Amino acid sequence: MKHLQLFLFIILIISCKGQNTKSMEHKYTNDLIHETSPYLLQHAHNPVNWNAWNENTLAKAKAENKLLLISVGYAACHWCHVMEHESFEDSLVAQVMNKNFINVKVDREERPDVDQVYMNAVQLMTGRGGWPLNAIALPDGRPIWGETYVPKKQWMSALEQISKLYVEKPEKLYEYADKLEQGLKTLDIVTLNTDEPVFENDYITNAIKTWSEQFDNSQGGMNRAPKFMMPNNYHFLLRYAYQTEDKKLQDYVNLTLKKMAYGGVFDQIGGGFSRYSVDAKWHVPHFEKMLYDNGQLVSLYSDAYLITKNELYKDIVTETLDYIKQEMTTENGAFYSSLDADSNTPEGELEEGAFYVWQKDSLKTILKNDYELFSDYYNVNSYGLWEHYNYVLIRKDDDEKIIKKHNLTKELLAEKKKHWKQILTTIRDKRSKPRLDDKTLTSWNALMLKGYIDAYRVFGDASYLASAEKNADFIINNQLREDGGLDHNYKNGKSNINGYLEDYATTIDAFLALYENTLNETWLTTARDLANYTFDHFFNNESIMFYFTSDEDASLVSRSIEYRDNVIPASNSIMAKNLFKLSHYFDNTHYSKTAISMLNNVKPEMQAYPSGYSNWLDLMLNYTNPYYEVAIVGKDAKKKIAELNETYIPNKLIAGSTSDNNLPLLENRYSPNNTLIYVCVNKACKLPVSEVDKAVTLLKE
Repeated sequence: MKHLQLFLFIILIISCKGQNTKSMEHKYTNDLIHETSPYLLQHAHNPVNWNAWNENTLAKAKAENKLLLISVGYAACHWCHVMEHESFEDSLVAQVMNKNFINVKVDREERPDVDQVYMNAVQLMTGRGGWPLNAIALPDGRPIWGETYVPKKQWMSALEQISKLYVEKPEKLYEYADKLEQGLKTLDIVTLNTDEPVFENDYITNAIKTWSEQFDNSQGGMNRAPKFMMPNNYHFLLRYAYQTEDKKLQDYVNLTLKKMAYGGVFDQIGGGFSRYSVDAKWHVPHFEKMLYDNGQLVSLYSDAYLITKNELYKDIVTETLDYIKQEMTTENGAFYSSLDADSNTPEGELEEGAFYVWQKDSLKTILKNDYELFSDYYNVNSYGLWEHYNYVLIRKDDDEKIIKKHNLTKELLAEKKKHWKQILTTIRDKRSKPRLDDKTLTSWNALMLKGYIDAYRVFGDASYLASAEKNADFIINNQLREDGGLDHNYKNGKSNINGYLEDYATTIDAFLALYENTLNETWLTTARDLANYTFDHFFNNESIMFYFTSDEDASLVSRSIEYRDNVIPASNSIMAKNLFKLSHYFDNTHYSKTAISMLNNVKPEMQAYPSGYSNWLDLMLNYTNPYYEVAIVGKDAKKKIAELNETYIPNKLIAGSTSDNNLPLLENRYSPNNTLIYVCVNKACKLPVSEVDKAVTLLKE
């Protein structure tokens, strides 16, 4: 018992910082050298005998009866790099790890299933989570210890204590693993809600009332730091505020969007968003730029512009997509995963944010007579100061206030901003750039594809549609297999990981949006086929939910059902919305009943923690308010869709054709002489109209 107490005590005490050690890079080579993940390859020359997560590695642990040491991270992760430098590049630490453990490095972006299992375990053991994620497991993979970042001294102490306990009292660890395993298996289990599905506006209103107690009505976002963008949260709140004409909530959402756009969390020079800010005013970011954030934020700001016509939102979309095009897009139309938080200083040392920050003297030299105006606009002052005399550019005032203060015209300020960005981009591009994670993930590509198609829907820029279609073609030609399933990753012309539910859910969602804007039925039928594949390989008939992993994948400690929305909505909430739409397109009762059951299953949890269920709440709005099926048939169908898209109407789907079509919503509605718009609710349609403004009136009744 004393050993077990000591073991549990170790978990609690790991919190202080350790000492740096000199890098041993390229003196050693381990098995990760054969991998394609940039994150795994970063560790290929550590003295630690790292292995990739695969059946051979797991079999080796069992054969040698050794504990598994599982370290999970990702290429853009700052604290992952810190721990690598302090511990994994240190030969003394490596000796302890190599002697007592089978060491496994995992890229969480490639293997979200593995990450999810051990993240759940660490959160159960410690009450917190994050990356790097470090877990120790029995040879059979069941976790017995875990932590996030651990300084070198405490890391070695923990490893030695656990190794000793495994030799002297292994039964204690097996007993602990049994209990933890049971806890893990109950974490993400969803039981079928047999109560009658009842979805009401009051339920949503009360959930938002609970949620609003955490709103920061001064700086936007939640009333805490760090601050994450959480685009789906604000997409839902934006829609709810608009549909209910809630002026106070509209103001809060627009405040949040403005503050994020003004903050250092948005790259004021090069465009694109970092992952989050470490402070309450969206100023200093954790500098990594993730594809999934930017894809979703483009969708959010596009819809916000459609409602408000705020030019700031249009600028954010334009600059973000320019960044994606320049830095994150491959020749074949795919999108890379991320840019690192760290980059080299002029002295050759990796440092967080080095590529992005500015110093006052340098800016004075570069900008000359414009410095005073620039420094006021981007707060090269105490408001914008970070650390070590470095400034992270941040806006505080809108353009109108700056124009009035400095006696400028709107056109002159716009010209100056364009000039500043050009000259600073030229200088910044001479710096050492952050490392690029150049792998392609199907789910994240689908989120970016959706961002492009949403931007096209709102702004009508043909280049946005071209980028969306090129990426969709990439997914079809490279990620969609002959058996109808999707692969999760793509690097150097190949994929080696079976798709997860998130890949199917996001791809279906993106393809449905692509269909609504192009009327190319390939995207609609492919979306349906992918949904059918998920029923065959991911569906749990007992709970009426979908597992995160396919039934063709090797078993892990637990097979989870991802249903709580996070920075990316839960794969189950996206699937439920997909099935809701597909049920309308194909008049499919099974899809419809499944979507209703899924929403009903999570309903008991939603009001207590609404920010973790925003995508589910968005789906609930489809049931509590009229949801319209808009069928547009005739030779001018595409033109009328473009006109219709000039109005924000979130409670609708579009079906259309320029010729005769037998889709349920379009059948027997084609006329060679007219283009008619049918506005329907649950297949009950009003008399068709030919003018878009009349259709909009029907949609707003």
